[in-house]
Amino acid sequence: MQSSQSGAHEQLESAGKADPAGEPAFQRNRTEGYVVDCDGERAVIAAEAGIHAAGSDDYWAVGQMISVRVGSNRLVGLIYKVDVPDHTWQIEDNNVVHIYIELVGQVSTGDNGKANFSTGITSYPHMGAVAHRIRSGDLKAIYESTSREAVSIGEVTQDRSIPALIDIDKLLARHFAVVGTTGVGKSTAVSLILRKVVEKRPDIRVIVLDPHNEFTTAFADKAITVDANQLDLPFWIFKLEELTEVIFRGRTPVANEVDALRDLIPLAKERYRRAETGQSASQLLKRDRDVTSLTADTPVPYRIVDLLQLIDDRAGQLDGKSDRPYLRALKNRIESLLGDPRFRFMFGAKTISDTLQPVISHVFRLPQRGKPICVFEMSNLPAEVVNSVVSVLCRMAFDLALSSDGAIQTLMVCEEAHRYIPSDPNAGFWPTRQAIARIAKEGRKYGVYLGVITQRPGELDQTILSQCNTIFAMRLGNDRDQEIIRKAITGAARSMTNFLSSVANRECIAFGEAFHAPMRMVFETIAAKDLPGAHIYEQQARMKTGTEAINLDQIIKRMRHLEKSTEDLFMDEEPDFDAEVDADLLARVTSAPPAAPSLADLATPAKQPERPAAPPVWTPAAAVAAITPQGQSDGDAPVSYREPPAPGTGPQFWYADGTPANGTPADAAPRQQPAAEPSRNVPPSPPRAAQPAARMEPRAADPAPRPAGASDLIRSFRVSRP
Repeated sequence: MQSSQSGAHEQLESAGKADPAGEPAFQRNRTEGYVVDCDGERAVIAAEAGIHAAGSDDYWAVGQMISVRVGSNRLVGLIYKVDVPDHTWQIEDNNVVHIYIELVGQVSTGDNGKANFSTGITSYPHMGAVAHRIRSGDLKAIYESTSREAVSIGEVTQDRSIPALIDIDKLLARHFAVVGTTGVGKSTAVSLILRKVVEKRPDIRVIVLDPHNEFTTAFADKAITVDANQLDLPFWIFKLEELTEVIFRGRTPVANEVDALRDLIPLAKERYRRAETGQSASQLLKRDRDVTSLTADTPVPYRIVDLLQLIDDRAGQLDGKSDRPYLRALKNRIESLLGDPRFRFMFGAKTISDTLQPVISHVFRLPQRGKPICVFEMSNLPAEVVNSVVSVLCRMAFDLALSSDGAIQTLMVCEEAHRYIPSDPNAGFWPTRQAIARIAKEGRKYGVYLGVITQRPGELDQTILSQCNTIFAMRLGNDRDQEIIRKAITGAARSMTNFLSSVANRECIAFGEAFHAPMRMVFETIAAKDLPGAHIYEQQARMKTGTEAINLDQIIKRMRHLEKSTEDLFMDEEPDFDAEVDADLLARVTSAPPAAPSLADLATPAKQPERPAAPPVWTPAAAVAAITPQGQSDGDAPVSYREPPAPGTGPQFWYADGTPANGTPADAAPRQQPAAEPSRNVPPSPPRAAQPAARMEPRAADPAPRPAGASDLIRSFRVSRP
C-alpha cells in the first residue's frame, strides 16, 4: 500500500512540472487523482490540491460525487472524508490529499450512447485507477427516473440544474416518512409532496391529521377542513375499546364496567333495530339468537337513552347492593360526557339515525368535488379523545378500502406520529397503534397508504417506521435519531447520514423505493400564501406592524370553545349519496338550521317561529331529559339536546318532526322538567318515565328502514371488520 501511495504521489508531482517554455505541463482537466486503497465498499484516492493543482479545490469537498474509471465503466463514489496525510498545508505549493469515498454504483454507456446507472458494481478499481470529476451526463443518469409517474420536487444539491425526481406510485405503495427537527421545513415539504401526489394521482383521497392547525392554508384550493366544531363522528361508530377510551377519559378502564358495556351495547343496537316491532325490553334481555349478529363493535346506530335504560334494568336485576355501584359509576360517566360540550361531535346529533354514509362521504371525499384532501384540525379536541378519533379514522380508511376492493384509495398522513405510535409498547393507545400498524403492513394490498411525519424518529415505533420505504431525512441533531436513519438506509451511500446534523433548511437526504438513488436535495419553494400556518404568520406580521389590535374578547371566547374558529364547511357542500339513500336522511343532512327570527317577525303573531332559536341548557340532567322527556316512551322519536337556551327560558325540546316534546303546541309556553333529586358527587339524573319500560312503543319519527338494495358498500363495510 505504501509503494502504491508513493508511486501515485510521484505521478502527481511530475504532472505539475513546467515545460522548458515555462508553461504548465497540463491545464485544468478531469483527471484528478489515483486510487491508492480499496476494500470493496470504500476507496481512498490520492490527489493534489493547491494553487498549482489541475482541478479546483472544491472538487474534493465532502458530499461531492466523483468517478473512477474501471474498463468501460465508471464507478461512482461519494466523498465522505478528506485529509492531508501529514496534517500540514503548504500555501505556496501543491499538497497531497487523501479523498475517502463510498462506492454507490456504476455508470455504463449503452449501445445508443446513453449513460445508464446501476447500484451494482461488476469490477472494482485497481491501484492507480484514475479518479476524476463526474460527468454532467453521468450525474443526470444517477438521479433520473424512467417511470411515467415521476415528478420533480426540487433540485439535486450538487448540481441545481438536475431535478430531484420522485416516483409517486412507489412513494404511495411503500409508504413514506418525513423526519427532521422542528423549524427545518417538514410541514412545507409535506405540503409540497401532497400537492404533487394529488396532481399526479387524482383518484387518491388524502386525510391529514393536523395537531397544530397549520395545513388549512397550505391546501386552501385542494382541501376541506374539519375542526372540533365541524367534526361529526357519532358515538356508535366507535369500537368498544375506542368508546371505552373516551368514557374513562384516557384512564385505565374498570373491568366490570367494560364488561357491562360489552353486554349491553348490542342490546341497545337491537332495540334500535327492532323499535317498530314492539318487542319488550325483558325479551331483549334474554339475548335470543338474533342478538348475536350484533356486537359492541358493529357500526350500527343505537341511542344512549336505551343504553342508560338497560344499565338501570341490569342494576335492578342484581340482588346484592355491592354489585350495583359499578353500574351507577358507568351511568354517571356516560351522563358526564353528555354534559360536556367538547364531546358534541360524538353525542350532539339532534336525531339518532344511520348517518354512516354521509360521514364517510364527507370525510373520505366521495365525490371529491375538486377537493381530494381532508384536513382534520385536532388541536381543539379533548386530549383524552384524540387517540380514539385517530383510531376511528385509520380503521375506517382500511375497512373502506377493503370493502371497496381497492376502489377507494386513501393516503393517511400522521403529523407528529410519535404521539400515536410511540416506541414504548406500553405507551399510547393500543387500538390506534393497531390501526396504523395494519395500514403500514397490509394497506398497500387494498389501496390505503401511510405518510409519517415526526421530529423524533427515535421515539417512533420502529416496526412502523421500517415499513416506510421512502424517507426524507431533514436536519436531525439528536444522535439517537441519526442512528435510526442510518440503519434505515440500505446498500451504499450510508455516509450521507453524516450530513444530517448540518443540512440546511428545505434540504434533506432522500432515499428509498421512490428514488433512483439516494440523493441530497433541496425542495422547491412554495408561494407564501400556500405555506403551512400562513395565517399565523400573517397575524403575527399585522401585530408586529401595529395594523391590527388584539381582540381579547374573541380570544377568550375561543378559549372557552364558545365561538367557532372557521366556517362550517360540512354544511357548505351538499353530500352526493347514491340514489338509494332515503329522502328523509338526505333532507336532514343537507338542510340548514332555521334562521333566528327578526324583531319584526317576533312582533307579528302570525310569523311566530315553530321553535325558538334558543336551545336547551347543556347539563347532564337536561341532556338525558332531552333524550327521554317526561311522559314519553323511550321508544318515541329522538329529540334535540345539542345547544344551550337563552337565559330564563328553561329546557325546551322538540322531536325530529318539530312537535314539542312536552306535548304542547309549538307556540305554547314550554313546560319545565321537574328537578332530579341531587346525590353526592354524582350528576343529577333525569326523572324516569311514568309508564313501564318493559314495552317499547312504535317510533313515529324514526327514518324508514333502508331499502334492501341500498348501499352494498356500507353493508360490506359493517361485516368486514374483524
